[in-house]
Amino acid sequence: MEIRIDNLTGTEIITLISEHLQSMFEQSPQESVHALNLDKLKTPEITFWSAWEQGELLGCGALKDLGSHHGEIKSMRTSTKHLRKGIASKMLAHIIKEAKQQGYRRLSLETGSTEGFEAARKLYEQYGFEYCSPFADYIEDPYSVFMTKEL
Repeated sequence: MEIRIDNLTGTEIITLISEHLQSMFEQSPQESVHALNLDKLKTPEITFWSAWEQGELLGCGALKDLGSHHGEIKSMRTSTKHLRKGIASKMLAHIIKEAKQQGYRRLSLETGSTEGFEAARKLYEQYGFEYCSPFADYIEDPYSVFMTKEL
């Protein structure tokens, strides 16, 4: 598996981000969806990676710079065809490694609170993320949980 920085212009990644957004809106009310669209993922404070194997897109993830050595994990998604193969775990490990190399001291994230997000929450827990209060511009929301990890 190769993880590389992605410019978000390829057909495969555009389709995966579209599927990601659709899934988020199916699982949460509109006001509780914090997933970013392509334009917002292309901003300078976000580094976006995609994972590939033999020319096939496996998944993606992003790191948003919040300032003060604090980063936010965004857009973690595994292609439906490749679920339960460890793709998300490898992507998360990559993002954590990159964040450390870039001098981040803390990583945080927002994910869903409903059953559909249980696997994501368990993954983050396995990597040492702990539940916390809302950070950055987030507010309390029954459809969101917030997690953080000191690096």
